[in-house]
Amino acid sequence: MNKTPFTTLEKLREIEKEYPTPFHIYDERGIRENAKALKEAFSWNKGYKEYFAVKATPNPFLIQILQEYGCGCDCSSMTELMMAKAVGCKGDDIMFSSNETPAEEYQYAKEIGAIINLDDITHIDFLEKAIGGIPKKISCRYNPGGVFKISNDIMDNPGDAKYGMTKEQIIEAFKILKSKGAEEFGIHAFLASNTVTNDYYPMLAKVLFELAVELKEKTGANITFINLSGGVGIPYRPDQEPNDIRAIGEGVRKVYEEVLVPAGMGDVALCTELGRFMMGPYGALVTKAVHEKHTYKEYIGCDACAANLMRPAIYGAYHHITVMGKENEPCDHVYDVVGSLCENNDKFAIDRKLPKIDMGDLLFIHDAGAHGFSMGYNYNGKLRSAEILLKEDGSYQMIRRAETPKDYFATFDCFPIYEKLLEDVDK
Repeated sequence: MNKTPFTTLEKLREIEKEYPTPFHIYDERGIRENAKALKEAFSWNKGYKEYFAVKATPNPFLIQILQEYGCGCDCSSMTELMMAKAVGCKGDDIMFSSNETPAEEYQYAKEIGAIINLDDITHIDFLEKAIGGIPKKISCRYNPGGVFKISNDIMDNPGDAKYGMTKEQIIEAFKILKSKGAEEFGIHAFLASNTVTNDYYPMLAKVLFELAVELKEKTGANITFINLSGGVGIPYRPDQEPNDIRAIGEGVRKVYEEVLVPAGMGDVALCTELGRFMMGPYGALVTKAVHEKHTYKEYIGCDACAANLMRPAIYGAYHHITVMGKENEPCDHVYDVVGSLCENNDKFAIDRKLPKIDMGDLLFIHDAGAHGFSMGYNYNGKLRSAEILLKEDGSYQMIRRAETPKDYFATFDCFPIYEKLLEDVDK
């Protein structure tokens, strides 16, 4: 697979004049085409709904694009719930999948009518006390334990994950919830992250569909939806093949007809909670080369840092880099591409073969559309960058402004030191 930027050097230079680097940029055309493909892939299921994982890219402008394709919001915190409500989601448009949840967040979820997905059996009593009862419609999160494999490949280790209930617990939870007035039930599970295989969702579906049949038999619960959650990944490396969402949808359909339909459960709606798959490839971090260093290695210093994209620093994750305007030049230089944090792991690439980089060159860091801006932070007093939407017609729009020192100091506004802090802000 060839990693090609979704925009040109000329367009980035144009944007840069108005919004200085670094900035995150998103491709509206790609987002729309992908959302349409997902919807078509699961169109065979009458009740299907994608709940976009807000945590991946919490920007209302982008969420509203997805809403045009019937997407709701998967939220895991109070502020994510607030954002979902602000963009017009309500009731069953919102799935609240959280863990170690404060009472006030359950209360707010009830207030806006979100579907609550319980992470643990002990949360039943906690929820009941927090909101004064049990909702008529509710979901529970399942963890099968052990190691999750596809063929001989270990995909992940659910047994070490903090999420979800054992089978015995979820059976008991359904019985308790039913006795407390719940009428509609859902099942949720997340067994692996960023899988690049068309087999993951069908395998997960089989696990959940068989569980649903067992739960119905043992508890009599009316199971109306099954949430396959996220985990469908993207190819960060050029040598990886992307997932085929239509093949995935067809694989899930086959398992649905093999397991659920014979059990009289052919009307169960399916849900997904995709974040990375929905936005990852359609966002990038654009940064400028501002320094070069020649010591024991060759370094290129950027005006972005791990505060703008922390995945390489904390996970050692690979993000492909294109030196804009030099796409056809030989990759005959080896660099560490680094940021300015006082941390040695602040590196976007290590020993990466790239074309010769000159100061002022723009670097396009691919696949930063999910868990990019959203994982940003203010260590070293670094400020979060702007977010730009590249529209289908070639125009662009700022959809989040860059932070300023005033934003950074804002939480001191109730102390006398605040005015002192602002003395140099407007200089």
